[in-house]
Amino acid sequence: MRRIFLLLSLCALTLGASSRAQQASSSATSLTGNWTLTGDFWGTPLYQKLELQDDSGKLTGKFGGDKLEGTFTAGTGAVHFLAKDEDGSTEECTATLKDGVLTGQIVSIDIDNPQHPETHTFTARRVSSTHPGSPQRHDFVPTKFYRQFSALNEPVLRISPGDTVHTTTVDAGGTDEKSVRRVLGGNPETGPFYIEGAQPGDILVVHLDKIRLNRDWAISDDDLVPRAVDTEWSVKMKDAGKSVKWHLDVARGVATLDKPSDGLKNYSVPLRPMLGCVATAQQPAAAAPGTGDSGGFGGNMDLNEVVEGATIYLPVRAPGAMLYVGDGHAAQGDGELNGNALETSMDVEFTVDLLSGKHMPTPFLESPTHFMMVGLAGSIDDAFREATVGMASWLSDKYGLKPTEVAELLGTAAEYHVNEVADRNAGVVLKLNKKLLSGLPSPK
Repeated sequence: MRRIFLLLSLCALTLGASSRAQQASSSATSLTGNWTLTGDFWGTPLYQKLELQDDSGKLTGKFGGDKLEGTFTAGTGAVHFLAKDEDGSTEECTATLKDGVLTGQIVSIDIDNPQHPETHTFTARRVSSTHPGSPQRHDFVPTKFYRQFSALNEPVLRISPGDTVHTTTVDAGGTDEKSVRRVLGGNPETGPFYIEGAQPGDILVVHLDKIRLNRDWAISDDDLVPRAVDTEWSVKMKDAGKSVKWHLDVARGVATLDKPSDGLKNYSVPLRPMLGCVATAQQPAAAAPGTGDSGGFGGNMDLNEVVEGATIYLPVRAPGAMLYVGDGHAAQGDGELNGNALETSMDVEFTVDLLSGKHMPTPFLESPTHFMMVGLAGSIDDAFREATVGMASWLSDKYGLKPTEVAELLGTAAEYHVNEVADRNAGVVLKLNKKLLSGLPSPK
């Protein structure tokens, strides 16, 4: 009898422990924190940032930037919330928490088409807010290169905010610092680098610590891009388009033509190493842009201000941000008028950080002397407008300026440069000298 009693007691303890373990796996003391939600949209993953504040089971926060309200039942792991945008469209989420993962479905109702709601399944995982330790320095030697800014490419290295990476890039034609062809041309990129904790809605901050030449030659050509010429000059340039080799004299800090014509035998241009491409990945739902393209994600901006000492701010649209760098130029005039700059390989060192709760619709740069907003669009007019509106919004948000005050400031301080005319999108950058902003209210 005593043996049976002991066996029953042991079974009870085992079942109790199992029950408690099961309950612990499906519950948590709080859902408060940031989560990355991955929705299944007809077989394609879409990522959203989920911010939750759990006050004894009452949920508030934001889903993809829209305010939400809901409930969490810790004992069962049941989660329910409703998010609503400014127009009245809603997303209702029902989920269960198990082993730290939210699994459930989203019912989306578009205010303009309420008769046809859409239902999609999703999973969500908490984003860790802890850093694994002190910032690390990584020496990364690339062995493969990508020709699309895709979120689906396998990350080459996972790093944390505050970490520094030293690496190299091949030139636009795929040739490395040893003059060895490594990959098909078309601006092949080094990366993607996965930044721990980066999620859609964040801003990736890339500090360009070093951009250094690592070989003594570059390639360009002798043509002018179609956007730059009229009919008469198109005829004059009909025999152009030949490749041109340049010698890079790092000691003197100049580039000269390898085989100059009589008219350019005494011509030299100062070296100013830069990166034509710095990008984050798009959502997988959008076709991954090629590495010759540009947009709000950055990409092939061909902005000659992307030099050592600059800081670039780019929107995060996929988990980990997926950072790409490449397309080194030894020097480039505004617009990349030849269709190529002085294309060469490069040694690159950068440090990454993250910003949350900020909106940056288009790439933004900071140099020691200037703030710069980059407009990228199908025409120069649209790119000009995008840069202007972007900078106006930034001034309003950062300094609390009224629209009329923004207008007065831009009307007296704006500097515009055409950074890109060679590719599908034209680029216009609006620059503001930091000295002129020193008397403004304290930035937010």
